[in-house]
Amino acid sequence: MKVYRLLRLSIGLVALILPGGVAAAQGFGLNEIGACALARGFANTGSPCKDASMIYWNPGATTTLPGWKSSIGVSAIALNGDFKQDTTGRTFEQDAPVAWVPSLFVNYKPATGKASYGIGVYVPYGLTSQWHDDFPGRFRALKASIQTIYVQPNFAWQINSKWSVGAGPIIAHSGVELIQGIDLSEQLTPTGATFGQLGIARNTEFGRVRLKGDAMGFGAQIGAYGRLNSEWSVGARFMLPITFDYDDADATFTQIPTNLVLGGTVQPPFSAGTPVDALVAPQFAAGGKLVAQKATTKITHPGQVSAGFGYTGVKNLGINVDYAWVGWKRFDVLPVLFPNAPDTTLNRRLLENYNNTSSLRIGAEYTLMQPNFRDWKLRGGFQAAASAAPAETVTPLLPEQDRNYFMLGVGVPWGRYSVDASYAYIRTAGARGRIVERTNVAQTAAQLNTGVYTLNAQIFAVSFQASF
Repeated sequence: MKVYRLLRLSIGLVALILPGGVAAAQGFGLNEIGACALARGFANTGSPCKDASMIYWNPGATTTLPGWKSSIGVSAIALNGDFKQDTTGRTFEQDAPVAWVPSLFVNYKPATGKASYGIGVYVPYGLTSQWHDDFPGRFRALKASIQTIYVQPNFAWQINSKWSVGAGPIIAHSGVELIQGIDLSEQLTPTGATFGQLGIARNTEFGRVRLKGDAMGFGAQIGAYGRLNSEWSVGARFMLPITFDYDDADATFTQIPTNLVLGGTVQPPFSAGTPVDALVAPQFAAGGKLVAQKATTKITHPGQVSAGFGYTGVKNLGINVDYAWVGWKRFDVLPVLFPNAPDTTLNRRLLENYNNTSSLRIGAEYTLMQPNFRDWKLRGGFQAAASAAPAETVTPLLPEQDRNYFMLGVGVPWGRYSVDASYAYIRTAGARGRIVERTNVAQTAAQLNTGVYTLNAQIFAVSFQASF
């Protein structure tokens, strides 16, 4: 009966706090850090998994880990997505590779004293969105990739028998890659007219730009953990936002043959029959604007706040509930600037206008006591998540949409070692989105969106723990 009442309370909290029943941190955030946490629905702040990944999930709880603890793991995210265009009825499949999310944690708590020390290497943010060459939204994004790694030394202090706190600086490195098609119809000719005015159809690709750069960023994370009594524990953590300035990114351009010729009535000095590829080729040579050059962009990884509780008042069973908030409003404008270009036509300021998100996460862990399976852990979790992107910002760069997470996992002890494995399925109902650039904030989703994005994913995770 205790379990039933607690689950009913948790579901009631979800319905009261989350409008429409779903909300969660989304964007390019990754929570797949540790197979145990994944299996428990990411409800891992108020009662973290008993391994060194606590350094990420709650830096203040690491005083509960005696001696040396280490954890190494990886999650594999297999994404399936597509875009169905209204006008043609065609469906364009995503071409995203499997994403690998590694993590490594080491923690030490001496037998005497109140301090614990540790370090974590993990990936809380990342993204790869990739499409095939015939995708009509390739002028917005053919490929968008963010690769990030955080390194967090951690120090925690046991204040008294119930409470502890922890904190650590974060040293972060981020790499970004963006590949886009360049639309010939929008380009200016020497006469001042656009190629579109000379009869070139919209979405005629004559080149591609690839922007690639990296940057360092610095932040911090703090956490607090408490045991209220033998059955209840609570915890909270706060991660500061980190801004990455990619001030020295490399931009390279590649010409793509169109095999077109100008026809009909065209403006002087051109004439009908002029080969388009020969006409634009000088732009890709020395002195042209589409030559290798430096570019700049800036991306802020938002701050995170989470708090939760754990309940162990039922024999062999733990119930965990977390609330999490992510400040996605910082992902407002994505500038892509070419400071040394001969003109400003290459510059872009992509309007994202993301919303802050919050979520409730629910997880459970049952400990087996049978002789052949003693201390094995069976885990399950669920999370319902709403998109951080507004309806007018569902794009090929990041086709955000509401989704549900269903998680299962197992933990197997083996002397001083243990292994955790988990599986998650992410299901969506799809969302209308756009493949064109939003040029001002007055444009609405009804004006911009021309198709439906669908998305689902499977996640497999494994972690290995050792105690010394």
